[in-house]
Amino acid sequence: MSGIPITIYTDGAAKGNPGPGGYGIVLMSGPHYKELSQGFRLTTNNRMELLSVCVALEMLKTENCSVLIYSDSRYVVDAIEKDWIGGWVKRNWKNVKNPDLWSRYLRIASKHRVKFQWIRGHNGNKYNEVCDALAVAASNGKDLLVDDWYEKYGRDQQTLI
Repeated sequence: MSGIPITIYTDGAAKGNPGPGGYGIVLMSGPHYKELSQGFRLTTNNRMELLSVCVALEMLKTENCSVLIYSDSRYVVDAIEKDWIGGWVKRNWKNVKNPDLWSRYLRIASKHRVKFQWIRGHNGNKYNEVCDALAVAASNGKDLLVDDWYEKYGRDQQTLI
């Protein structure tokens, strides 16, 4: 069990929505601080918001960590905190967007004790602003990755898993 709580800030961005996008992450635990970001050539803002959470949790080196994630995404925070995701699972992801990422989130989150806190974006929160800058810079990068799921299934993705 990890004794030191982990604080994570996440943000996603997309230009055009869909369009080039990216995510930004700040991980903090005790004296440790790490920033991560990545850009994709065609994706959506919501995918980047959710992917940032998945990638951040996947970076944790031990299981059963106490994690507090700050996000300005109502889509992500409400899906977890209001348990929309429970209904989505019961319906086998029918009519749910981004089922690939939600499934990925459930796999990694099950290894930790995760709580979410919604914060207003672009409101002067230092780490939210850092994440936003990282996400935007990543979306403007040169060597953008392919969001395979989105590019393969596009707007019809919610019917597949």
